[in-house]
Amino acid sequence: MKLTDILKADFEPADWEAKGYVLPKYDINTIRNKTAKEPTWVHFGGGNIFRAFPAAILNDALNAGVYDRGVVVAETFDFDVIDKAYKPYDNLSLLVSLKSTGTVEKKVIASVTETLKADYQFPDWQRLKVIFRNPSLQMISFTITEKGYGISEADLSRGIQPVLALGKVAALLYERYQAGQLPLTLQSMDNCSHNGDKVKAGITAYAQKWVADGLVPQAFLDYLHDGSTVSFPWSMIDKITPRPHRKVKSILAADGFEDNDYIETEKHTFTAPFVNSEEVQYLVIEDNYTNGRPPLEKMGVLFTNRETVDKVETMKVTTCLNPLHTAMSIYGCLLGYTLISDEMTDEDIRSFIQKIGYIEAMPVVTDPVVLNPYEFIGTVIGRRLPNPFMPDTPQRIAMDTSQKLSIRFGETIKKYLSRKLDIDNLVLIPLALAGYARYLKGIRDDGTVFECSPDPLLKELQSYVSSISIGNCYQDWSCLKKLYSRKDIFGVDLYEAGLGERIEGMVKELFACPGAVRSTLHKYVAAR
Repeated sequence: MKLTDILKADFEPADWEAKGYVLPKYDINTIRNKTAKEPTWVHFGGGNIFRAFPAAILNDALNAGVYDRGVVVAETFDFDVIDKAYKPYDNLSLLVSLKSTGTVEKKVIASVTETLKADYQFPDWQRLKVIFRNPSLQMISFTITEKGYGISEADLSRGIQPVLALGKVAALLYERYQAGQLPLTLQSMDNCSHNGDKVKAGITAYAQKWVADGLVPQAFLDYLHDGSTVSFPWSMIDKITPRPHRKVKSILAADGFEDNDYIETEKHTFTAPFVNSEEVQYLVIEDNYTNGRPPLEKMGVLFTNRETVDKVETMKVTTCLNPLHTAMSIYGCLLGYTLISDEMTDEDIRSFIQKIGYIEAMPVVTDPVVLNPYEFIGTVIGRRLPNPFMPDTPQRIAMDTSQKLSIRFGETIKKYLSRKLDIDNLVLIPLALAGYARYLKGIRDDGTVFECSPDPLLKELQSYVSSISIGNCYQDWSCLKKLYSRKDIFGVDLYEAGLGERIEGMVKELFACPGAVRSTLHKYVAAR
């Protein structure tokens, strides 16, 4: 069983369907031909999240007969993704949805009709220019990660042949401008705050430089600023798509599915012909399109206004998901867990994050209406985190924790203060922050050493706790004041907020002796 088998004239679907594979219900060649002539959607960044989510819901729309065009994938950074993950399989892929019930859904995705290397050295660049000049094009979207939106002075100075992603998109937009100032929407689908603004800021920075250098007319910049012609909506996306996992590879191999090899590119992109992902997904988009769009709302995408997108993101990031993730990652590392799903079988950890969400964060939750905060947390705790098929780890989630704490916990603390709520209601959030000092020590509760996850401030913050030892209650704890007064890390000075001394006391308990992490966690969770 190979993906390209389904394109053969003599293909017999019965064997595949008998093994639970859901095959495309549309004529793939018809969709490809129509998309080639009248493309509506180009997507930059053909990685795992794209194939598991945007490409998959478009595939659903094609299966349902509510749309008749596919998506063109363009890659600006890692061209091996095109050569190794797309071309050998004729742009087909397999989505393996891992359900919390223990069942697996296997779906062949054929909505990607064309894949292109977005760089001047390849003939594909000329094809992209043709696509961008086509009036049928409605939107371009991105899953290039927040780092992909970066610009540099060196790249701005390259003229209309930049090498960074947004510079290349700006150059293609100039083609569209020259073709008659045609309308278009640039839709970020990356998991970062106010993502549409990040796209707009990067694109216009290139245009401004080119105008200043006399390379393009001022009218091009005006075109980009005209919201009725070119728009940059915000979105909130939420779906976990880990690296291809050995369990999934084994399941597919047992079926006789041969396209199950891992792929690692020279730039260390990890992928495969299949994508494994969780079943739960959310995509909330600001409905601000200047030239129409695919009917993705029929496949579960929530289109709404900018204010609501912002509320959904705030709900997720500051109360209902991300703080729970960070709290359990800190204590998961300390207690020796290597899988999030295993942590959820630990009654202390499960109750810890449940009470953070429902008791401590919920009083300041931002209710977006389109998603119910209580139901959102319920899905997180009941279906998403316990999913035994999801190979997500506390070590992965603990990456860059210093960059996350101010948003994930600091915003809740600020709202307690600004709304004059009782700060004494916060017990488990301070326990999460106290756990961070113990985590920085890099010693598990059983006394064994572990390596803290990568973080840009790791060495600096570890120096704060370097003098603290486990089992010495008479030592100097003054170093904690340096840590917990840092507004850049926690969003507030925790002493000024009235929580510093409480957190210090918890830290002392966590360092009391081997086993103190467990006993302290249990003590506060049970009392809450």
